[in-house]
Amino acid sequence: MRRLIRFQSSNLNSTLNFLRFQLSELQILRFSTLVRKRRNSSRSGETQKIQSPETADTSSFRSLFNEITQILGSESYVHDKTSFRNLGLEKGGEGDSLKGEEQLHCAPDVCKNAEQETEGTQLVFSEENDVSATVHEVSSVIRAESGLVSMEERLGSLDVMFSSEVVEKVLKRSFKFPHLALGFFNWVKSRDGFQCTTSIFNTMLTISGEAKDFKLIEKLVEEMENNSLEKDIKTWTILISLYGNAKLTGKALMVYGKMKESGCEPDGVVYKTLICSLSAAGKPELAMEFYQEMAKKGIGVFDMKMCKVLLSSLAASGDTASVLEIAKDMVALFKVSEHDVYHYILKSFCISRRVKEALEFIHALNSKGMILDPEYFEILFAGLCRANRVEDALELVDIMKRKNVVDGKVYGIIINWYLRRNEVLKALDLFHNMKEIGYLPTTSTYTQLMQHLFRLAEYEKGFELYKEMLEKRIELDAVAIMTVVVGNVRQNLISEAWKVFRTMEDKPTWKSFSVFIRELFKVSRTDEIVKVLNEMQASNIAVPERLFHSVVSYMEKRGDIVSLEKVKRLRSIAEHFPQEVEVNRGDDAPKIKDLCLEVNFKHSEPSQPTSIACHVETLSRNYREEDLDEIYKILSSSTDGNQIKKALENSRVVFTPELVLEILRKCSIEGCAALHFFAWVGKQPGYNHTTETYNMAMKLAGIGKDFKHMRSLFYEMRRRGCIITPDTWTIVIMQYGRAGLTDIALKFFGEMKESNIKPNANTYKYLIITLCGSKRRKVNEAIALFQEMIRSEYIPDKELLEAYLGCLCKLGRLSEAKECIDYLRNIGFTTPLIYSMHIRALCRAGRLDDALTLLEEVGAAERSKLENYIYGSLIHGLLQRGRMEEALAKMNSMKQVGVNPTVHVYTSFIVYSFKENQTRRALEIVAKMMQEGCEPTIATYSAVIHGFMNMGKFGEGWKIFHYIKKNGPFPDFRAYSMLISCLCKEGRSEEALQIISEMLSSGIAPSSVNFRTVFFGLNREGKKNLTGDVLEQKLGLIRRRKFQR
Repeated sequence: MRRLIRFQSSNLNSTLNFLRFQLSELQILRFSTLVRKRRNSSRSGETQKIQSPETADTSSFRSLFNEITQILGSESYVHDKTSFRNLGLEKGGEGDSLKGEEQLHCAPDVCKNAEQETEGTQLVFSEENDVSATVHEVSSVIRAESGLVSMEERLGSLDVMFSSEVVEKVLKRSFKFPHLALGFFNWVKSRDGFQCTTSIFNTMLTISGEAKDFKLIEKLVEEMENNSLEKDIKTWTILISLYGNAKLTGKALMVYGKMKESGCEPDGVVYKTLICSLSAAGKPELAMEFYQEMAKKGIGVFDMKMCKVLLSSLAASGDTASVLEIAKDMVALFKVSEHDVYHYILKSFCISRRVKEALEFIHALNSKGMILDPEYFEILFAGLCRANRVEDALELVDIMKRKNVVDGKVYGIIINWYLRRNEVLKALDLFHNMKEIGYLPTTSTYTQLMQHLFRLAEYEKGFELYKEMLEKRIELDAVAIMTVVVGNVRQNLISEAWKVFRTMEDKPTWKSFSVFIRELFKVSRTDEIVKVLNEMQASNIAVPERLFHSVVSYMEKRGDIVSLEKVKRLRSIAEHFPQEVEVNRGDDAPKIKDLCLEVNFKHSEPSQPTSIACHVETLSRNYREEDLDEIYKILSSSTDGNQIKKALENSRVVFTPELVLEILRKCSIEGCAALHFFAWVGKQPGYNHTTETYNMAMKLAGIGKDFKHMRSLFYEMRRRGCIITPDTWTIVIMQYGRAGLTDIALKFFGEMKESNIKPNANTYKYLIITLCGSKRRKVNEAIALFQEMIRSEYIPDKELLEAYLGCLCKLGRLSEAKECIDYLRNIGFTTPLIYSMHIRALCRAGRLDDALTLLEEVGAAERSKLENYIYGSLIHGLLQRGRMEEALAKMNSMKQVGVNPTVHVYTSFIVYSFKENQTRRALEIVAKMMQEGCEPTIATYSAVIHGFMNMGKFGEGWKIFHYIKKNGPFPDFRAYSMLISCLCKEGRSEEALQIISEMLSSGIAPSSVNFRTVFFGLNREGKKNLTGDVLEQKLGLIRRRKFQR
């Protein structure tokens, strides 16, 4: 790198000399000594802890801080944003470029590999015309995999030539389906005459890395070695990238060592990958060594991202000398202006909470006569807030106000940090104060306040801010608009939500539509979800497959057949007429992440080009995925509270309520570790739990049936003055109810009202569903609560109505069920919808005759429409009574009017066929439904497995079970429970014990009933020596889920 710098223009010499002044003024000798000591001590095996900024000498910090305030208050302080152009340090206008495009020449082989990097990691390729038809045909066969005819058989029937080119391109087309790609790869390499190439193995390595299947990666590498296939530069680069991106730095370094041993010289891409990976993993010293090695070799493939990540990592470690070395290279190699480089340095210190070093840096700049513009102090404000020094930031604001250089953006930084600390009242006070003295808040500030108010169910206050924005003609971006949309949806004001949504000047992105849909999930408005999907297609925006999958799964769960069919038609249209124009639209849009009770957005405001978010994404995002993965790995590796605490203290993660919320959600089965983490993080300086984090912690305790700790968290929340919302009470009530403790749930509901907390729709919903459930059912209380809910003007959703009507019909309380139907009619529910819910409830309760009688009451004009809703329930009811001919007649009549059987109808016929020992007929029905494009659900496969097991055909049952485990739909709790019951019933409890272990390894918690079934089954079979294993696994699960003091 030094050789490269010598070839730069001589005009840069003054710039480099100017940067060197900091080696004396910033006390670099002191920092360098510390770094050298740390390196020497690490070699000798000793460990020293460098003092963090938070624990630095208070008097030293205060002295520096006072000097900065004097700089701000002095007459010499000038706030000219173009001042750096007058220093004569820039070569020309090109110095302002931050695009990171390097103009240095590099070796041809290095450039070639750099060009191939995207090809190796993203698998975006152009295909030749001569093989495209073959590739398409083979890919279609692979994607159409079914459970009846294996993929291998269908591939073998193709009359095509499987050349290495065809195979490689087929694998690339299967990039998002790793299990299919692996199946095809295993099949094709076993064909006579076919030889796998290094390029094919490279593709498989990339696919395996995308699936994070590192065992498969190791197996593929071993297979390459066994087949004597030489690893090329691309192979090594892929391996290093995969391990590095997964933060497996040890593996990445091991691969690097093997690469060197093989005689293959690393290029710029390899170095860049290692440097970024080591920096992100918190190993700046190693990253710097690779950076210097790259420089000595004269490799000139650099990019700005690498420099910024390395700069931040070095700043966090306190290695100021190396920070300045990187900064000098950024000026020399990237033509970045000194102004921007100084900003990067200051931001790096502030992001890593090195506030003392940031103050020293500003002091050094001022002492050398640099003209400090307000952007430096805006960065410093954010750094002070991040280091939990909000009062110091406010002191600087007061000084800047006297200089008349404060704007709404400065106040917005402090308000944002108040909100992050869950100090909403302080944020609102500062917000009102800044308006009173004449400062206009930014769009971002308004939006963040609205998000927090909506999260706390303070909808009126949130909407007042929205009206204020309109009155003051403050420009609303997509993030602000979607925040208001979310608030309206949660209030069930759907028409208002649509009005706001359509005010977007720019066309909404697919992410905006996705947020809209996910909020509609919460209020069970399936009709509006279909409307949103239609709007997306009308706007020529491609609906992502994962969004379609979420909608279909949701509607199947809700049993809304009509809406489900509409969505499937839209999906079919999208598959046959793909909308490619807008697929990648939204990559540059504000990033939207839907959390539990809050939607967090990344704002993009042109007026803030140098906000602290420009440098590293950690400040613009509420958490990093790498931090989430790191903490989850710590929590899932142990249940020892002391061991977890030690590991957490050694981590360098900056915790925010949003990150804590996601960690708790991800650790749903690791309740003990998650609750220890919750207790630990609540004691960390600068962090305060929010209502949502307490709610999630109480939910985890309740799921683990640790009700004592759940109540303890509830009372702790109250003692600390944290806002207790209706959702908080609802979570406590719901957890008691799900455990069958309905008396305690009702008691808490009474306490809620006595505390002057008004129950919301969810409170009534989950309490009524609990009272209608099979565990300690209390139907009279459920009826009373339903009537109270109506008087409170809450409208019940479909889930609640199904549970309530189902309970009434099952217990023969038909008069109360009719009263409910009359109420729904009075508030505007349509006749087909009302009767469909009533008839479905009667059919499920086994009251088929009552259901048919009710159907006769409906007029002929509405009956045909009604039958579209309920014919599946009628067929199910007829089959339960053994009336097969009538069920077939009903299905055929619906076909004649253009209504095809649904997956639920087919599943009902499959269950009936197995019940009648008609195995062949059941399998024919499975084949027919798949031929008609009706994909089996987990319920369908469960019915087939159940049928085989009951008939003693365990081999066939296990074959189906292993198939869905590999290819999906993956077994859920019900499927596992069904299998356990079948095995124990047939005297195969030892196999059921293995299923218990498999459930735990899959992240699914077995119930007490599952454990009891296996325990009694083993006793019946005389295998008492294995019952201890059952008890051990049950106690192990309890230890994993309950808080151990």
